[in-house]
Amino acid sequence: MTLKKDRVLIVGAGPVGLVSACCLSRAGIPVTIVETSPDLPTDLRASTFHPPTLDMLDRFDISKKLVERGLVCPTWQFRDRKEGVIATFDLGILEGETNHPYRLQCEQWKLSEELRALIEADDRIELIYGAKALSVAQDDAGVTLTIERQADGSQDQLSGQYLIACDGARSAVRKSLDIAFDGLTIPEIFLSMSTSFRFDEAIGDLAPIAYLTDPSEWAVLLRTPSLWRVLLPTDPNQTDEQIKDPAVMERRLQALCPKPGAYDVVHATAYRVHQRVAATYVAGRIFLAGDAAHLNNPLGGMGMNGGIHDAVNLCDKLAEVWHGRAPLDITERYNRQRRKVAIETVQEQSLRNRKMMAENDPAARAAYHDELRRIVDDPKKHKAYLMRSSMIQSLRELENVA
Repeated sequence: MTLKKDRVLIVGAGPVGLVSACCLSRAGIPVTIVETSPDLPTDLRASTFHPPTLDMLDRFDISKKLVERGLVCPTWQFRDRKEGVIATFDLGILEGETNHPYRLQCEQWKLSEELRALIEADDRIELIYGAKALSVAQDDAGVTLTIERQADGSQDQLSGQYLIACDGARSAVRKSLDIAFDGLTIPEIFLSMSTSFRFDEAIGDLAPIAYLTDPSEWAVLLRTPSLWRVLLPTDPNQTDEQIKDPAVMERRLQALCPKPGAYDVVHATAYRVHQRVAATYVAGRIFLAGDAAHLNNPLGGMGMNGGIHDAVNLCDKLAEVWHGRAPLDITERYNRQRRKVAIETVQEQSLRNRKMMAENDPAARAAYHDELRRIVDDPKKHKAYLMRSSMIQSLRELENVA
């Protein structure tokens, strides 16, 4: 069965797909979203919202709702597992540059919930659950997406004017188009554990977002409204069962912060991390966004944020095309702008963060620490660093990308 619809098709109902749908609908454009899962996922995944992302979500009156459901973090810090605080960054310095001079810790499923509430009340947006994207084709008149219904294995074809692939790292759309996804795989496995233990009460001067450098085992501590998340590098030769063995996780947590009694690990996941960028984000009437277009390690919290920035950038341009105010090739500017950010800002900074945290040369470690101290002690450098790490500067530099 072929369903002919004059609309934009979106594959994937994660934050990037949902933001894309809401952007397009606000511009008067009908949308159909296709999602493999039977419902929106509610696992922890990303939890850090940077200031410009919250500024973008203001257009939907969602940021204030996320603030109510999240944890406002005015500071974040680099620490050393033995020395303690190295540098604390004060996001209040960004006052006047953003409506949200802080990081917000809020589980991404809460954003999905707020967006879905908007979508369910919007007649222009159709959301199809339990449907897997198989392949995509296009011609001068539009695109055709072949999907498989998970319930019975039947196949349908959906047609639209354009398609946005927000279907993640293993994007079926990107593979169908044979777009290269070059890059590298980080050697270590990342182990994420969530616990109700109050690290902030046990570790002095601990910010709610803390990156802990160490020559043998770096760590990240992230506080959410209800839990603390701990991220640790792990031997890639171990099996998933070995990595998540309760006794092993307990030993590692106790080494990080000794405490009486056992830790309650509410959730644990081990995953490989990739640094990759698609060869192009634009293929005619089909566009890649979010993890379908780029992947990076989570050190710096740029993955989900960068994907939302993709969605807003692309959909604002696509609205101009839809309404006849710009030619289709304006979307090539989206490709140039967002690939530049992925390669020169997100990839570079996330790799530098990992290198800094895992550095085992004493002289290089001392130099990194001294550099961070000099930055926070100099108001101009402090602000410039925050403009970059909060992703504000990269957005402003896009204006110069033709």
